[in-house]
Amino acid sequence: MSRAMQCQSCLPWAQLARSLAGSRGTRSVSMCAAAVPGPAGRCFLRKILHTSSISLPRGCVRYQGYSQESSAQPGSSRHGQSQLRNVAFSGAIKKHQKSLSAWFSHQPNEERQFGPSFSLDAVHVDPVIRESSLEEILKPSPDLTIQNQLQQPCRKVIGLQNLFDVDACGRQVKNVVLYGTVGTGKSTLIKKMVVDWCHGRLPRFELVIPFSCEDLSHSHAHVSLRRLITKKYQHLRDVVPVLESSNLKVLFILNGLERLNLDFRLAGTELCCDPNEPVPPSAIVVNLLRKYLLPEASIIVTTRPSAVRRIPGKYVGRYAEICGFSDTNLQKLYFQMRLSQPGCSGEQSQDRSSAEQENLVEMLSRNLERHNQITAACFLPSYCWLVCTTLHFLYFTRTVPPSQTLTGIYTSFLRLNFSGEVVDSTDPTHISMMKYVAKTVGKLAYEGVMSRKICFSEEDLRQCFEVEMKTESELNLLEVFRSDVFRFFLSPCVQPGKEHTFVFTIPAMQEYLAALYVVLGEKKTLAQRVGKELSEVIGKVSEDVAVVVNIISKVLPLRFLPVLFNLLKIFPRYFSRVSGKDKDAIAHTMAQELFKEEDYYNDDVLDQINSSILGVEGPMRHPDEAPDDEVFELFPIFMGGILSRRNRAILEQLGCSIKNLAAFEIAKAMKKTVIRKGRRGLPPSELMDYLFFLHEFQNERFTAEAVRSLRAVNLSSVKMTPLKCSVLASVMSTTCHEVEELNLTSCNLDSSSLRTLFPVLLRCKALHLQLNSLGSDACKEIRDLLLHDKCVVSSLRLANNPVGEQGARYLAEALAKNRSLTQLSLLHTGLGDPGAEAIAQHLAENQHLQELNLGYNSLTDTAALRVVEVAKRHETLDKVHLYFNDISEDGKRALDSLRMDRDGVRALVFLTAGTDVSDYWSHILSVVQRNLPFWDRDRVRQHLALLLQDLESSRSQTANPWRKAKFLRVESEVKKMLGKLQDGSL
Repeated sequence: MSRAMQCQSCLPWAQLARSLAGSRGTRSVSMCAAAVPGPAGRCFLRKILHTSSISLPRGCVRYQGYSQESSAQPGSSRHGQSQLRNVAFSGAIKKHQKSLSAWFSHQPNEERQFGPSFSLDAVHVDPVIRESSLEEILKPSPDLTIQNQLQQPCRKVIGLQNLFDVDACGRQVKNVVLYGTVGTGKSTLIKKMVVDWCHGRLPRFELVIPFSCEDLSHSHAHVSLRRLITKKYQHLRDVVPVLESSNLKVLFILNGLERLNLDFRLAGTELCCDPNEPVPPSAIVVNLLRKYLLPEASIIVTTRPSAVRRIPGKYVGRYAEICGFSDTNLQKLYFQMRLSQPGCSGEQSQDRSSAEQENLVEMLSRNLERHNQITAACFLPSYCWLVCTTLHFLYFTRTVPPSQTLTGIYTSFLRLNFSGEVVDSTDPTHISMMKYVAKTVGKLAYEGVMSRKICFSEEDLRQCFEVEMKTESELNLLEVFRSDVFRFFLSPCVQPGKEHTFVFTIPAMQEYLAALYVVLGEKKTLAQRVGKELSEVIGKVSEDVAVVVNIISKVLPLRFLPVLFNLLKIFPRYFSRVSGKDKDAIAHTMAQELFKEEDYYNDDVLDQINSSILGVEGPMRHPDEAPDDEVFELFPIFMGGILSRRNRAILEQLGCSIKNLAAFEIAKAMKKTVIRKGRRGLPPSELMDYLFFLHEFQNERFTAEAVRSLRAVNLSSVKMTPLKCSVLASVMSTTCHEVEELNLTSCNLDSSSLRTLFPVLLRCKALHLQLNSLGSDACKEIRDLLLHDKCVVSSLRLANNPVGEQGARYLAEALAKNRSLTQLSLLHTGLGDPGAEAIAQHLAENQHLQELNLGYNSLTDTAALRVVEVAKRHETLDKVHLYFNDISEDGKRALDSLRMDRDGVRALVFLTAGTDVSDYWSHILSVVQRNLPFWDRDRVRQHLALLLQDLESSRSQTANPWRKAKFLRVESEVKKMLGKLQDGSL
């Protein structure tokens, strides 16, 4: 039966749904090395293979996956080691260990960039390894859902140290096949094994020689085993000749066997027992596994499930499957160790950072215990890494380097797992794994985004994967994809009643792949696909045909033929112009999805990602309750991020090419749509998404043009985390234009946030910082801001912040020398008399302030009158707000006597002005009403009662009916407010 027929008959989608985690279970925990997802280990291995040297003795033995030797005893191991110490080349082994340790302990750029670096000796949680058999690999998996697996222990668990123990029949195992799907941690486990040996934690073997099968697949020249080792590991040049004669216990590691095309037939690969005989690299691997080369050497092979059958079962002593973190306790331990490392939180104080780290781990643990979809995702160690990296980005990013974006995290994550990977090395097309994923899974993701769907039935999968299958090769590729990669992207849904549907393992991955599908131009109509193929065919043949016809036309009177073929040559040029409209369509899709009005009042995307990882605190939704509509606001942001130069370069390595011209044309088309729609007034959360989109796009000229159109930036009530502050500062720094208004009311700002935003705040004329818990430290930053020679702030609102006496002193210093500020609101900032006195002392030095609000600050007569006395002598200050302070009747009378025409200043204290209603009564009541949620209601009630008494007293002193009517109107407003306060409706 052909592989294509096996694809259709042996693994239908219904069986695949039951097989997605059939090998998972529970096991004990071991900590040894740091985990980095994907083929990063293979990357390091390829680097090692170009560094050092060896030579091997001859040997010729029958093939066997087993040996009749008994298990290596500690005594014999020590005896072998003592022999090594007595020979001259023992130093070469030590150099080899040092070299391997240095390379395999090295962390990839992704690890260093998006999180703290951990040495392989510091932190590691071993994944579950389950002993398997060829029969289990070939037969369908049992009908297990993810929920069942969380409670079912994994059978036949085996430790890494025990892979070469004797089998059930007492035979010594020599060849081990370690297999697992993408993301289960094969490469990381190999790195761990090598580092363990380098540090003496693998005493069974006296020499470990790792090889990358990817590198071997690129070598076509014949080479001997001796030359192959010495070429890669120069330190072993003196060791190779005595490998067999000294009875060294050698371990060969062959990482990524799926990259090699092995032929175990004698007609395909001849027998070779001479390590000095040049043969193809694949022949060396085959004869090592046959045990014709170095028969006493142990071999461990890592591969994906689809390639396990390439090695005949008679050459394999043990099959072992890596099952990932099939126990939530392993997941919790990984997150706790990873997120609790010193230095993980950057520059924060130790106490604060430790508390935040503990809170993150606790929230994540609670979400895992609920058996949410994230629990299913974190079966794969790779996704645990992605979760930790995303949390580090969200919580511990103090400044955003230009290259650090959310799209960059996901692109780098895919590079770690799919770099250099092809779907099937035996297929002549050698299509890259990521390109195949973008065309198939990307199509499914895009259709889900367009229909606002996250759960997919088996029929949905068939439509995306099987409808266009036409050839044997395509069906073979689909079989390999199902076996090796499918569960990396899709897993069974854990929601009750939806167990037989599939969801993307990480929700944001659906939006990323949908964005990649669109940007790569895979979203084409039938006419576009046919037109492109026809254009390529005509373009290839038209020039040659035209030359021939021109020659013939000189001999024969066929003048119309050159004209005909010249017309044909026009078609490719015409089609290229028409296909250019695709770029407009991509830009239109981006703008349409970015500014969807139905998504205007959702949380911003960064908060949505945070909730998807940590969950939402509160009671769980009832199963019968209608779910909320799905939101895909990351989709257009990922589209912009994928177009950035850095992400395009990484995707190029993965086989997904996006040309510079295509990116330029899309950006050009976006100016007509995205920037125009961005000029409209957006709700705060949507504006934050727009700014984040500009940051992800990483196009400075485009961002500068978009930002120049934003004259007012309203982000009120958006929780401005350090990351969001950094994004805002980064985006706004692309221009130097003045911002008319920046509203950061109730944004959870602190002093570090102000430091991050300092360059932006300098250019803002009206600055709203109310309700942010800004204390004296923050006031120190504001003082430096106001004293800066480039500061243009004219209106500063700090109401409802705990400024206090010390904060007032900092602000007073700023008032003395600032030349831009005209309005300052310190309403309800806890100044007290000392703070007001500090303001008054420096107010005389100021020459530009026009309005000062010191309301609700517990000021007494002395402080209030002191401020007013200074204000009377001030050249420009004409209005001082002093309502809701502890001012007596005598103080009120003194302040009531002020006249604008005589004293040059008006004090707003009560709702009355002598025997008349104050012109500012409505303003005072509106201020009270706006701030009631943040003020002490009992105190407000007392002040309103005093205002009402004052109104009634003033009304009784006037005989003017018009004034009495005004008094009655204001009294009714105050009584109405008091009534609402009493019944709690205000």
